Order: sequence, then structure tokens, then C-alpha cells
Amino acid sequence: MSAVQVTQAVFDGLEVVRRSGLTNMFDRHQVAHLAELMGHEEAARWLRENRDLYAKGVFQGFEVHRPRRPGTDNNDR
Repeated sequence: MSAVQVTQAVFDGLEVVRRSGLTNMFDRHQVAHLAELMGHEEAARWLRENRDLYAKGVFQGFEVHRPRRPGTDNNDR
């Protein structure tokens, strides 16, 4: 099982809500609402548009997707 890849902005928004302790992270609607109230609109939008990925991430974790830069992998030759 691998973690769900998200942008830094989405990860930060989820983390702010989680650390606040204001809701159970299984309550996706409330997590989205709180993310928006806390100024994390991208995270709120992602939560509304990615129900299945969020559910998977709650159980398997989230990690920041870092796009591979050309020239940093031997397969780019």
C-alpha cells in the first residue's frame, strides 16, 4: 500500500486541520469546511473533488508529490 500523492498546498491544508483537532478526519465534509475557513482553498477543493482518494489517504497516508525533474534520473538519457 502506498500513500496518496497530493500537492504541497493540499498536504498543508490537511495537516493544519488534523493538528487543530477540531474534527474527526473521517468527516470529509467537515475537514473541507475547516480547510476553507482556515484559508486552504486548494485543499478544500481537492477534498470535494477526490472523495475516493481522500478515503484511501486517511488509511494509507498522504505524501507530497514532487514532480521528477528532467536530468535527475538515469532513464532520461
